[in-house]
Amino acid sequence: MFEKTRENKSLFFAFVLTFGVIIGLLIAVKFELTPKIDAQQAENISSSPAVFDFENAFINVAKQVGPGVVSISTEQTSKIGGVGPGTKRYYFRGSPFGNMPGDDFFDRFFSDFFGNMPEREFKQRGLGSGVILDKEGYILTNEHVVRAADKITVTLPDGREFKGTVKGTDPRADLAVIKIKAKDLLVVKLGDSDDLKIGQWVVAIGNPFGYMIHSPEPTVTVGVVSALHRSISGLSMSGKDYSDLIQTDAAINPGNSGGPLVNLNGEVIGINVAIFSTTGGYQGVGFAIPSNEARKILSRLIQGKKITYGWLGVSVQGIDDNLAKYFNLPAKEGTLVAQVIKDGPAQKAGIKDGDVIVSFDGQKIKGVRELVKLAGGTEVGKKVKVGILRDKKFKEVEVMIGSRPENEELSGNVSEPKEEAAKAPWRGISVTEITPEEAKRNELEENQGVVITNVEPGSPADDTGLESGDVILEINKKSIKNLSDYNAAVKSARGDCLIKTNRAYLVLPEK
Repeated sequence: MFEKTRENKSLFFAFVLTFGVIIGLLIAVKFELTPKIDAQQAENISSSPAVFDFENAFINVAKQVGPGVVSISTEQTSKIGGVGPGTKRYYFRGSPFGNMPGDDFFDRFFSDFFGNMPEREFKQRGLGSGVILDKEGYILTNEHVVRAADKITVTLPDGREFKGTVKGTDPRADLAVIKIKAKDLLVVKLGDSDDLKIGQWVVAIGNPFGYMIHSPEPTVTVGVVSALHRSISGLSMSGKDYSDLIQTDAAINPGNSGGPLVNLNGEVIGINVAIFSTTGGYQGVGFAIPSNEARKILSRLIQGKKITYGWLGVSVQGIDDNLAKYFNLPAKEGTLVAQVIKDGPAQKAGIKDGDVIVSFDGQKIKGVRELVKLAGGTEVGKKVKVGILRDKKFKEVEVMIGSRPENEELSGNVSEPKEEAAKAPWRGISVTEITPEEAKRNELEENQGVVITNVEPGSPADDTGLESGDVILEINKKSIKNLSDYNAAVKSARGDCLIKTNRAYLVLPEK
């Protein structure tokens, strides 16, 4: 009995000892292995396939797309000098005398003091980039890169040089196609710019400052898509439509124009076109034309066909809170017709100044950008239904879309400020009769409108945005032809008033 109890105690102590040893080993192993596991995890993270692929994606894009990006140098010859009686004059760009045709005073001045000067040629050089589209040698670039060029030289990344020939241009879209006669070309694929997302990684490839670096190999810069559907109308060159651009912080500098903006799949999703800069260099904001915009007209450019755009024949403005309230609109949607172009499609269809366009060809219009894009993309000669609000009532009119005229044929409507003695103010503004000179400058008919001569600081007019030099054409839909019309209109005006100026429609509150 005693022996059995003793045996049981021994087994119990053996069990406890064994259990303790196991627990101790587990604790020891735990403390010894923890740093090893952490080190192993760190090693795995550093060699993670996802990180490795991301790091090498830019290298792969450069290898894949770089050989298909070319440098484009242009040369334009102008003549200067040749001063003498009856001699045609040429001036450097920016000459203070360059805007004075027909006045031969300077000819006589230089002739008297310097004698007849022989004509000399001045060569103006430019630089840009381009992307090879197919093995036949067609290259996509910006229109402003090759505009007015007498000589185009295309340099491939391998150093080969070829003469470039312009096949087609679209000045409005700022796109052009040139062709070279070359073999063994690498073709770059156009991607779908509609799939772009803000924050997506992109690569800009081109030849910035190539005239200084003297290298045919393109430069690669990396960034993200920082915004979509950007408009830079304030920076636009004459006749350009920069209303639906990709914005990126990938460095774009002079010489990058015409080069591709590429996604990490090596697909071109944009054509670099402009930078926003106060110095002329990179400041973190660049712009590219979406690849889908280029795709729409590419075949026609290659064939050398003229690119035409649909035209509604109106000048429009967006709807702000005040206008939405005045027109009793449920939201700030639609576009307000600020001016109907004389003899244009809209006028022929019965659209009037002050109408609010809310739909176009069955599609709802949220703002100016939608209307411009839809109208511009409509086939010339097509009849479309345009929904408008007039006097708070909806109606539809049928418009036959016309062909957009050249830029110089379109009338402008911006006036220059003018200082004159202030008259008795109404809601903070003083006006006077518009002179024939002012009417001509603003492309207005005679006896049309009164010009604002003074705006009182802090007045309702000042808060609304009216400025000296603005021409008032309507008050509450009543035409203003002279001071008599103006005085009658303001005398009967009550509450918020809809003011039409040569710039835009505005709502002028009473206080």
